[in-house]
Formats: sequence, C-alpha cells, structure tokens
Amino acid sequence: MHIRGEQLASHLDRALGPLYVVYGDAPLLVLEATDAIRAAARKQGYDEREALTALSGFDWGELTAAASNLSLFGGKKLIDLRIPGGKPGKEGGSALAAYCQRMNADNILLVTLPQLDWKEEKAVWFSALAQAGVAIKFNTPPLAELPGWIAARLARQQQQADDEGLRFMAERVEGNLLAAHQEIQKLALLYPAGRLTAANIRDAVLNVARYNIDDLREALLSGDLQRFARTLEGLQREGEAPPLVLWAMTEEIRALAQIKAGLARHMPFDGLCKELRIWGARAQQIRRAAGAVNARAIKSALELAATIDRRMKGLDTGDVWEGFLRLGMMIQQR
Repeated sequence: MHIRGEQLASHLDRALGPLYVVYGDAPLLVLEATDAIRAAARKQGYDEREALTALSGFDWGELTAAASNLSLFGGKKLIDLRIPGGKPGKEGGSALAAYCQRMNADNILLVTLPQLDWKEEKAVWFSALAQAGVAIKFNTPPLAELPGWIAARLARQQQQADDEGLRFMAERVEGNLLAAHQEIQKLALLYPAGRLTAANIRDAVLNVARYNIDDLREALLSGDLQRFARTLEGLQREGEAPPLVLWAMTEEIRALAQIKAGLARHMPFDGLCKELRIWGARAQQIRRAAGAVNARAIKSALELAATIDRRMKGLDTGDVWEGFLRLGMMIQQR
C-alpha cells in the first residue's frame, strides 16, 4: 500500500509491516524516513541489521541469502537494501518480486530508492514491493509550499516566524531542503523558543542557495521570471562560465523551436520528444513552455543568442549577462 509521508509517524507507532519502500527527490526527507523506520524496528525487537547496496554488478543472490540466513543472535533482522540508481535491472526485478512471494516474519526489508519516473513506478518489481508492504514517496515541496514546510520545522523546536521571514528563507534556500534544515537548526542555536522576526532570520540565514546549469534550464521553461532572474544572478555570482550558460539556454530554445514546428505540422508530441531525446520531467516542462511561448519570440531569442555569442568572442559590444536576462525574458513572455 501507499501512504503519505506525514502518515509515517503514526504508522510506526503500530506493529511494523514486513517491507518498506522509501523513495523520492527529497534526500533529507528520505533519510529522515528511513532513520525513523530503523529506529522503530530496533524498538520492536529487530536487533540485527544487514545492509546491502545494489550498484552495478551487484549479486542479487545476496538478497536471497540475507532473507534465508538466521539472525546471528536468534532474533529478528532488518535487511537494509539501497538501490542508488533506482533501476534493479531484470535480475534484480526478479529477485525483488521473488522476495515478496516468500517473506519471512522475522525479517523486515527496507528498500531505499531515488526519484522514480511514472514508468518505473508501474514496473512489475515496484508494484510487487508496494503491494507486499508500504511505499512512501517524498518529493521536495514546490516553492509556494516551502514557507509552510519551514514553519512546521520551526514549530518542532518551539519557534515561529511571520510570513515575511518564512518567504525570505524559502527564497534563499531555493528548494534545497538540506540547506533549509541546516538554517533551521542554526536558528535554534541562535535564538530561544518563541517568535522570530524577519530581521532575526535575515541576520542568521546565509546565502545557502547553490545554483547549477540544470536549475537554469528548468527555470527558463518554468514561466516564473523572478525564479529565472534569481537563478541567473546566482550563477553569475558563483562564477559560472558564460559559454556554458549560453549553451544550456540555447539548447532549450532550439528544442522549443523544433517542438513548436513539429506540432504545427500535426506531429505527435511524444514522437517529437523521442526524436529529440527529451525524457521524463523535462518533457512536461517543454510541453508547458511550448504551449505558452509564441514562435516569433523563439525566433527573436535565437537571434539574440547569436548576438550574445558574438559578444563573448569580442565581435559585438554589450553586457553578456544582461543579454542572458533579456534572452530569458523573451521565453518567459506568456
């Protein structure tokens, strides 16, 4: 069965299930959940833990052996299986499905995975795990929900903050929950329990946002100009190479141009994405952006990209980073 992350604590207060699958794109939340499951298992008498990590070349016979071997101390055992790549392969999928058919009451299997796309969540091996035990998915809250998430974390340490302070912290950490967690802990050290002012938070919170090229590509397609500008400013401040920034932005703009042209010829979107090797979440971002931006803006953006390239080569005058901002504004027009 599937449960929500906020249901896990009450679930663990009852008798544990034989199998848990924890996954998602929020490493902090996944780590906290797996720690909670391990602690609950120890509390309920699963005194031995056997850790397995399924990297390339992993022998899936180890899972079978772990499930079959008796505990060294004659007690109950937690088998802690981590699959960092998220794909067990044919052999691993078969091993996991087989495990679900012959679970031992003296064992708990804890499977930790990264973010999975919808196809992987529909795979036979994953369905077998979810049906045999409990699956919990943790995703990073969107920026609009992050202030509420921060407020809940502050409440755990008997602190509160006003909306201005919560928004400030959310924008500074830019969706990085590990960074937010560190800043929240810092506030507990710096200030006593009670209400924090926006000034308290500004004084305590450093610029913990770390921007990369993938963040910029996603922000470009998001339709959120403020987010794009903030990400671009972060890359400039952190010394990112302008040619790499131009390449990343131009790749997305060219993809939009090709998608728009194909759709105008009544070609199927999925077929276009396959041809352009656009997969997963990026395909949905491209779909939304292609439906919002017009072909004239894309043409103008490509012309500006050529101008920025000449600027970087010293063949034209003008500020390169200002050009990047204008380039993003063209695509952000809705």
